[in-house]
Amino acid sequence: MKVHKSLLFTTAVLLNLGILGGYHATHTVQAAKSDTLKIMSKDVIATMDSSLNTDVIGSQNINNTMEGLYRYDNKTLKPALATKIVQPSTDGLTYTFSLRPEAKWSNGDPVTAKDFVFAWQRTVNPKTKSQYAYIFDGIENAKDISNGKKPVSALGVKALDDHTLKVKLSQPIPYFLQLLTSEAYFPQNQKNVNKWGKKYGTNSKTLVFNGPYVMKNWNGPDNSWTEVKNKNYWNAKAVTVKKLQYQVVKDSSTALNLYQSKKLNDVIVSGNNAKQMKDSKGYNVVKQNATFYLQMNQKKDKLFQNANIRRAIALSINRKELTDKILGSGDNPATSATPSKMSYDPNDKSKDFVAETKNSGQKYTQYKPAEAKKLWKKGLKETGQSGKKLTWTILGDDTDASKKQSEFLQDQLEKLPGVKVNLSNVPFKSRLSKTDNGDFDLVVTGWSADYPDPINFLTLFTKGASNNDGHWQNAEYNKLVNECLTTSSNNTDERWQKMKQAQDILNDQQGVIPLFQVGEAHLTNTKIKNYKMTPNGKYNMINVQIK
Repeated sequence: MKVHKSLLFTTAVLLNLGILGGYHATHTVQAAKSDTLKIMSKDVIATMDSSLNTDVIGSQNINNTMEGLYRYDNKTLKPALATKIVQPSTDGLTYTFSLRPEAKWSNGDPVTAKDFVFAWQRTVNPKTKSQYAYIFDGIENAKDISNGKKPVSALGVKALDDHTLKVKLSQPIPYFLQLLTSEAYFPQNQKNVNKWGKKYGTNSKTLVFNGPYVMKNWNGPDNSWTEVKNKNYWNAKAVTVKKLQYQVVKDSSTALNLYQSKKLNDVIVSGNNAKQMKDSKGYNVVKQNATFYLQMNQKKDKLFQNANIRRAIALSINRKELTDKILGSGDNPATSATPSKMSYDPNDKSKDFVAETKNSGQKYTQYKPAEAKKLWKKGLKETGQSGKKLTWTILGDDTDASKKQSEFLQDQLEKLPGVKVNLSNVPFKSRLSKTDNGDFDLVVTGWSADYPDPINFLTLFTKGASNNDGHWQNAEYNKLVNECLTTSSNNTDERWQKMKQAQDILNDQQGVIPLFQVGEAHLTNTKIKNYKMTPNGKYNMINVQIK
């Protein structure tokens, strides 16, 4: 989600995923009462403004308290504020949505089609500076608006009446309905947003809600907050858990202690804690459509612009040791920035996208320190840096898992001749700010899928993309990705082949260095039911029950 779902996930830094994005997620826990869930969050909420949010922590809480046109029920896409699953016009360019007339905001205002028009126009407006503006690029005139070439009123979205929303695309988008589950596409109450201005989304007093829960007692940097059932929610009868209580827990040992003392009933553990609890009742691994990768600031240090330098760094990292011995959270070594087992060939559902680009990906994501040193030497010669001492800083979050990960990467990279690596582990919001401002040498970041299509990840690394914090550039890659967004190659075998070619280029060039695909190790009380990750990387709290 930047789209930086810039995410902060189980282990580390960010994202994204999601950038991870993307990836930082939140997770449930035991309650003092049967109608209350106490939930562990891996960090604080950066913002509750759906136009500005870029991480999974904010994304999860926005999804708890807000509602869009559609919502995932486990793996099934179902109507939310829309009354039905809509099919496009014959040319695939026009969608007309009927909205639920009973939908209300928590202040009693009706939710109307104008709320969607306002929100979407606000996000693509360059004055808003939304890092997710590009997620609207498939809508008519969106790209020209975000580039300042057309007024926001030109966006291809209209309120035909209070309960009818018409959307015009610039080209067919096969995953458009899934895309609408992203919070960037949620409506906003214009009166409330205008009232609070820049303060909107910074604390719970500045918000009104149209989703399952209403947020209470959140003041921005708080380490705890509460969400209570929204009596004005159109589907309130389906919400069985009356209260969600969130508490930030950054240390795995602390999380384990809280679980064992029965103060939490679902926690995320990592490292030795995960390994020691692996055979215990309640242990489970939640696989996610999210990856973590290393971005190198090629704008700040031109050495990173050399492909052999990047390949040498990639080959220096023992991903198996990282996932099994350092993280120990159910993560898997990644061979590409795109998650495996997320997307399948539209003409052959047995063909996984990543598996079809596997050979290219594995070439530089295996642990080959000897080969790494050869490429390192070659890269230094190509850049005129032979014999020079180099000092870099790896930027990461201040969670326990992130610190251990940073230390591991420091040890791995310092095996390259002449390299000294420092570490900077800072609070999540500070890391996001530093990354966005280019104030880093290397950063571990992540992305969680906003929708289960490879293009969600491939677009992250195109020229000028808001999530391309490392500023890697490749003209052929940009061309292929952009062609995948056009009508001629949309939703066909041609589009699939071009996405694979683009992924092969990214893998070969190591534009970003894949580290691992996220799997979160949980300890979950069996009283918690229907708490499952959906394809867009979030939990649908409507489904959760306490038995």
